[in-house]
Amino acid sequence: MTPAINTARKANIRHSIHEYAHDPAAESYGLEAATKLQVDPAQVFKTLVVNLDGKALAVGIIPVNSQLSMKRIAGAAGAKKAEMADKQDVQRSTGYVLGGVSPLGQKRLLPTFLDDSARSYETIFVSAGRRGLEIELSSQDLLTVTKGGFATLCQ
Repeated sequence: MTPAINTARKANIRHSIHEYAHDPAAESYGLEAATKLQVDPAQVFKTLVVNLDGKALAVGIIPVNSQLSMKRIAGAAGAKKAEMADKQDVQRSTGYVLGGVSPLGQKRLLPTFLDDSARSYETIFVSAGRRGLEIELSSQDLLTVTKGGFATLCQ
């Protein structure tokens, strides 16, 4: 069990766990998940942690086949500037390693924003807390548990 799965269970939300054999040589963990699970990449979301104005961290959740707009996530969070967070800061604040960062069950609850495109799907897939493990759930349940909101985040 990962903290992400435990969080979903504790919140009593409907979810499914999907496991696949992770290839350490994969160039993109998210696209690998979509391919191995035979799911549209636009329905599989990656969890990215950004540094806002050099002062605070926030989470952006976007489709694995998209790029995060730093301007848009900064605006959604009420900041002037955003940049990708330092790897050590990500691991320290979330408790997860890169490639397995889940928006659920993080050590510290960070401001969380889910790309608007998630509204197009009944369920979405996000990391369940380690490489090769995905959790499928509704976007609304994800936002309820993370106390997050929808925003337009992609370039």
